[in-house]
Amino acid sequence: MARRPLVKNFTKGACCGHPSFHIEPLGIFPDPMSEPTVAPAATDAKPSVEMVNVQVDGVWMKFPKGMRMIKALEEAAKVIPHYCYHPKLSSPGNCRMCLVEMGMPSRPAPGQSEPEKDEHGFAKIQWIPRPAISCANTISEGMGIRTASTMVEEVRKGVMEFLLINHPLDCPICDQAGECRLQEFSVGFGRGQSRFQDEKVHKPKNQDIGARIVLDDERCIMCSRCVRFSSEIADEDVLGFTERGSQTVLTTHPGQRLDHNYSLNTVDICPVGALTSKDFRFQMRVWFLKETPSVCTGCARGCNTEIGSREGVIYRQTPRQNDDVNSTWMCDQGRLDFHWVNSDRRLIDPMLKDGAHHRTTTWPQAVSAVADKLRGLRGDQIAIIGSGRMTNEELFMLKKLAAALKTESLDIVPRTGAADNYLVSADRNPNTAGAGLIFCDRPGSTLATIRQKVASGEIKAVIAWRENLLEQAGFTVEELSQLEVLVAAHVMANAMAELAHVVLPTAAWSEKRGSMINATGRLQRLNKASEPPGNARDDWEVLRDLTQALTGTNGLYLVEDVFKSMATEIPELGGLSLGKIGEAGLPLLPSSEVIPLLHREADRKTRGIIVG
Repeated sequence: MARRPLVKNFTKGACCGHPSFHIEPLGIFPDPMSEPTVAPAATDAKPSVEMVNVQVDGVWMKFPKGMRMIKALEEAAKVIPHYCYHPKLSSPGNCRMCLVEMGMPSRPAPGQSEPEKDEHGFAKIQWIPRPAISCANTISEGMGIRTASTMVEEVRKGVMEFLLINHPLDCPICDQAGECRLQEFSVGFGRGQSRFQDEKVHKPKNQDIGARIVLDDERCIMCSRCVRFSSEIADEDVLGFTERGSQTVLTTHPGQRLDHNYSLNTVDICPVGALTSKDFRFQMRVWFLKETPSVCTGCARGCNTEIGSREGVIYRQTPRQNDDVNSTWMCDQGRLDFHWVNSDRRLIDPMLKDGAHHRTTTWPQAVSAVADKLRGLRGDQIAIIGSGRMTNEELFMLKKLAAALKTESLDIVPRTGAADNYLVSADRNPNTAGAGLIFCDRPGSTLATIRQKVASGEIKAVIAWRENLLEQAGFTVEELSQLEVLVAAHVMANAMAELAHVVLPTAAWSEKRGSMINATGRLQRLNKASEPPGNARDDWEVLRDLTQALTGTNGLYLVEDVFKSMATEIPELGGLSLGKIGEAGLPLLPSSEVIPLLHREADRKTRGIIVG
């Protein structure tokens, strides 16, 4: 009786723009004496990579030739515990936690031309009587791997026992508790009890090794992830090991500190609580945090992030993997750029200027006041200055407001800074590309003209959205004071708001949903992690109300509908929706910009240094 072959095929797919492999499980009839049949090919096209047959826990599967064992086992849905291995770093193989049992196809016996076959038609596997690390070895044709044999279980228990011999019982006070690989693997693969009777080796604790990092050497398991990251990714070779045996400690090189702008990535990749962030240390237990996928708005790179919040308060921001944007890293400056969201300087109520002072008011009154002040002015007497920090949806609604006012004096405030050779972009606005597509043709090109017209009195009203015009825009107090109407919509109290006739409190990036386009033309989505404080509102809703007050038309009531309306008017967004953007984003606009860190990462992957 015929049966299906005990082979699972990996078909080429795509994840974040890079090739991946997906298992297609095949059933098997129980008769062990049946002859295998060959499954029909799905296509006549030749595969882009050579595939090899590998037996994983008794099941034959196909993988790309040369793939690391640990990556192949991950694709086969096998849980392989590991500490030193990281797909973006080289594999030193020093933790020994990823040990598996390995076998190779037998050779032909003397006098035979072919080796002995098993019941599935493959050469019988000769199992090696010692374990092998799966992080540094690659697969080959006919190889066999066992991930749950008696030998594998025993060696894992042994490795865990050695790692825990001198590890302190700091779990109740350790910041890593709740996301600690040592805890998880101890439960899943350890002995369950200790046989160690002697005094533990004590090492230095609470060491200040950098502006943002604290080191606890007693917790360090010498995986060397932080050492490799600093030297291979950040090009700052400041960390290393000293002493030997159980006295080995992690430390900085003499006269150096872990101060570079990517230092906090070492905290992310530390599998235990040896490296902790001064900013997050002892602030909140991680199991209380709500993790919200979003993007960093510190520059035009748009690094993918996870915002950790609880009860409306943001406690941390960490990088989220996107191999087309930021890999798995982000700079410290962008990571820590969230404390202002929790600031007591936030604007929380709309305000109207009454003489020399402001008084709080309601939103309907504030919107009516703006509409009343603008109705008596011509379009050429009004300027609207938006921001490259606004979302596409907000810029679209701001353009609608400009159309209602019949003004063509539109621009945003450019921000520039020094780019590094890693991720930081020279464009410090996160959505300059979106502003150019949706709001104004050449962002920043007409700002000087608007300022000249304000100074001359030709422009009598300015609506400034998410910008303090006294800072980067270069306006003076005298210029803004002579305006008949100054409307300031902002997140924070600032000097320009003191001059404004109407102040409108709006939401921070973490308090809204929307989309942005980064420096490489990738459309990405922000998600709401917390609520705006007080009576502050989402920007697009305020802009909708202002447009309605001026035109009397009905508005939009969901941000998804704003995007839908935007997609019908802007060809580049045609056929898209806010939901279709996905967590990884979509390539939208052509761009020649090269991300230096990703370029080097691709080269290291091509050379087989990293898995990627």
